[in-house]
Amino acid sequence: MTAVQDAPEAQKEIGRDRRRKEDQRLITGRTRWTDNITLPGMLHLAMVRSPFAHARINGIDTAEATASTNVVAVLTGADLGETQGACINAWPITPEQVTPTHLPMPSDRVAFAGEIVAVVVARTAAEARDAAELVDVDYEELPAVVGLKNAIKDEVLAHPDLGTNKSAFWRFDSEEAGTGGNVDEAIAKARTDGVVIEREYRQQRLIPAFMEPRSVVVDPTGEQITIWSATQIPHILRFALAATTGVPESKIRVIAPDVGGGFGGKLQQTPEEMIAFAVGRRLGKPVKYTETRSESLVSGHHGRDQWQKLTMSAEKDGTVTGFKVELLADLGAYVAIVGGGVPVLGAFMFNAIYKFPAYQFNCQTVLTNTTWTDAYRGAGRPEATFGVERMMDELAAEVGVDPMQIRQQNWITHEEFPFTTVAGLEYDSGNYEAATARAMEMFGYDELRAEQKRRRESGDTVQLGLGISTFTEMCGLAPSRVLGSLDYGAGGWEHASVRMLATGTVEVVTGASSHGQGHETAFSQIVADRLGVPFENVEVLHGDTQIAHKGLDTYGSRSLVVGGEALVRAADKVIEKALPFAAHLLEASEDDLKFHEGRFQVVGTDQGIGLTEIATAAFAAHNLPDGAEPSIDAEATFDPVNFNYPHGTHLCAMEVDTETGAVNIRKYVCCDDIGNIVNPLIVAGQMHGGLVQGIAQALWEEAVHDDAGTLVSGSFVDYLLPTAADTLSFEIDHTTTPATTNSLGTKGVGEAGTIASTPAVVNAVVDAVRHLGVTDVQMPCTPERVWMAINAPGHGHDGGPATQEAAMPHFDPDAEPGPSSTEGAGS
Repeated sequence: MTAVQDAPEAQKEIGRDRRRKEDQRLITGRTRWTDNITLPGMLHLAMVRSPFAHARINGIDTAEATASTNVVAVLTGADLGETQGACINAWPITPEQVTPTHLPMPSDRVAFAGEIVAVVVARTAAEARDAAELVDVDYEELPAVVGLKNAIKDEVLAHPDLGTNKSAFWRFDSEEAGTGGNVDEAIAKARTDGVVIEREYRQQRLIPAFMEPRSVVVDPTGEQITIWSATQIPHILRFALAATTGVPESKIRVIAPDVGGGFGGKLQQTPEEMIAFAVGRRLGKPVKYTETRSESLVSGHHGRDQWQKLTMSAEKDGTVTGFKVELLADLGAYVAIVGGGVPVLGAFMFNAIYKFPAYQFNCQTVLTNTTWTDAYRGAGRPEATFGVERMMDELAAEVGVDPMQIRQQNWITHEEFPFTTVAGLEYDSGNYEAATARAMEMFGYDELRAEQKRRRESGDTVQLGLGISTFTEMCGLAPSRVLGSLDYGAGGWEHASVRMLATGTVEVVTGASSHGQGHETAFSQIVADRLGVPFENVEVLHGDTQIAHKGLDTYGSRSLVVGGEALVRAADKVIEKALPFAAHLLEASEDDLKFHEGRFQVVGTDQGIGLTEIATAAFAAHNLPDGAEPSIDAEATFDPVNFNYPHGTHLCAMEVDTETGAVNIRKYVCCDDIGNIVNPLIVAGQMHGGLVQGIAQALWEEAVHDDAGTLVSGSFVDYLLPTAADTLSFEIDHTTTPATTNSLGTKGVGEAGTIASTPAVVNAVVDAVRHLGVTDVQMPCTPERVWMAINAPGHGHDGGPATQEAAMPHFDPDAEPGPSSTEGAGS
C-alpha cells in the first residue's frame, strides 16, 4: 500500500446557485397539471353555487338540467347524503370551540355566497356548465352577518342553530405562564409615570390568488380510488377522505402532480374534492372538476381578516414594559382545517424580536356569512409582525426618537441567544444587530433621513417616508409535542427515504410536496453533497401517497428545515448501512475506513470503494457480509425539538404626493438571516415573491363583501393583483447565524418576505405624512385613503394634529364584560 495525499475538495452543492431542474418542464408545458389529465370515459362536473350569503333551501328543481344534452346526472346534498363526508377542522383551539358542521354540499341552508348546492355531471365541461345554469333553486333569503364588529354583537347569527357567532376565545398571559409579569399592572403604572400607546389596526381580508386554479380528478375504477388534486397536502387529504367517508385509507391514493402555486390556499380539504370523490364513487366513472377563476376567488378560502386592539406601555425613554393584544378574527362561515388556529400562531409572535417584560394575548374568533378563512402565506405571523412593528413606530413618535433607535433599545442582543421570550418560545440563534447594520448600509438610511428633513422644511408636495420592519418568525411547523399541547390535530414530523439504485443513481422520496418551491433542486443538492454523488444523478419523488407513503406535506416554511433534515438523516443511514459492506469488499476493518465525497477510503492508502459501487454489489448480492440484507436503502422520520426562527430587517422609502394621495416605492432593501443557504438562487426567488405579496397587502389587495355578503371584489378587475410593472427591483442580502435545531443550520424562507414587507411599507407611508397629523392609513393604502387621511378634520391640512381614533373605528370601551375583552364591540 502507498500513502496518498488528500485530493482537492470538490465543489459543494450546498450554497451553490443551481437553476431549478424542474423548471425545464414547467415553463415549456411538458408537465401534467391536474386539468391536463384525461381518463377513458371521464365525466366533468360543474358546481351550482348560491348567490346568497345566507338562505334557506326550500327546493331544488333539476329536471331541465337533467334533460340537457349529454348530462349524466344532477345531484344535490340530499342525493349524496353521508357519502359526501364532511370538511374537517383539524385545530379546535379550545374544547369549548363552537364549530358548525361543514358539509361539502348542504341540503337545507347555505351560509355564504358561493356555497355549493348542486353538482351537474356531463360528458364535457362546457355542457356541465351550461346545464348548471338551468338548475332552479328555491331560496328563502335570511339575514346575513358581515363584518367582525357586527358579528360580535350576536344580533344576526351566521348559524342560528348555534345561538352565537362567537366560535372560540383563546388567551395567553405571561404572568399565568410564568414567562413574564402582569401586563395590566405594567400599563397602569405607565399611565402615571410612563407612556401608553393604544391603537387599533385592521388586517383586511385577502385572497390567495395562486396561478393555477384548483382542480381535482377522481378515478374509482381500480382496486384503489385514485385522486389527482392541485393540493399542498396529499397525505392530509387522504387521511381526511378516509376519516370522513368510511373508505379505508389503504384504498385511497392521492397524487399532487405539478401544482401551480398555493400560498396556503391549497392547504385544504375542499368541498369540491369531497364532492368529486362522492360522485365518482356513486357513478363508478372517472370525474374531473376544474374551477373557474371567479369560483376560485369566491369559494377558495380567504386569509387574514382581523381587527387588532393593541396597548403598549413603556418608560418615558421608550423602554417597553408591557404589551397587550386584543384580537377579533373572522373565520367566515365555517371553521376551516386549521383556520381557527391561525391567530394562535400569531400569539407567539406579537413580542417579535423584543424583550417585553409582560405580555397578554386575547383572541376571539367569530363566524360570519362570508367565505371561510384559513392559512395564507405567513399564517398569523404577518398579522402579528404588522401589529408590533406599527406600534414600535408609534412609540418612537410619542417618545420623540428615531424609529430605529426604539427598536435597538428593546431588542434581544446577539449575546443573549438562546433567548426565552415572554411568549415562552426559545429563540436558538440570531443577530439582529448585524442584519440591521447591513440593511441600513444598503439603504443609505442617514442620507434618506436628511433628504426627508429637507423636503419637510421646503414644504415639498411630495413627501418622503422611511419604513422599518425588524422581524422574526416561527416556522418549520413542529415539534409534534408542542402542536399537541395546542390541540393541533396532527404532528410536525416529516419522512424521507433514499434509494440507492443498482446503476449508480439515487432516488429520493420525500413527504414534503412541492407547489413551486424548488424541492427537486434543493433536495438533490443536499443528497448529492451528503452521499458524494453527482447532482444530476439524484431524482426526487414526491406528491404521491403511493410512492411517498408517509408525510405531512408542505406549509409553514417546513420543507427544508423539517423535510430536508429527514433527508439528511436518511442519507446518513445509507452511509452507515454501507460501511460493513465496504469493509467486507475491501477486506479492511470498519475502524480503518473514512467516508469522503462518495467513497470509503482505507485511511493512509489508495484503496477505496465508491458508494454507488456498493449499491451495485448489494443488488447483485454475490459477495456480502454474512447475514447482511442486500440493500443499503434507508429512511428516516424527523420531528424537530423546536421551531425555527429566521429574522431580518426590511427598509422601505416611500414617496407620497400630499395633493393626490398617490404613493410610490422609491427604494426597498432587506437583509435576512435564514441560516445556512442551500441554493441562493431559489432563496432570491422566494424573497422576491414574498415581498410582492406583502407589499400588495399594504398597497393594493382587499377582498370586500357588501352588506348582503356578496363578494364585490370577485374578479381581477376589482381585486387588484400587482404586476411586475407595479413594483420595483428589490435589493436583498443575507447575514448568517446557523440554526441549532437541524444539522444543516438552515432556517425557513418561504414566508419571510410576506411577513416583513407589509409593515415596512405602511410605516413608510405613515412616516411620510406623520408631520401632517396622520398616525395611520388603513390597508390597502390606496391614494384615496391616503388623501382622506391627510385631509381628515384635525389633520395637518386642516390646522391641527390628528388622533388614531379620529380616523378609525374602535372597540366599544363600555362593552359589558364577557368571554373576551372585545365582547360587544361596536360596528
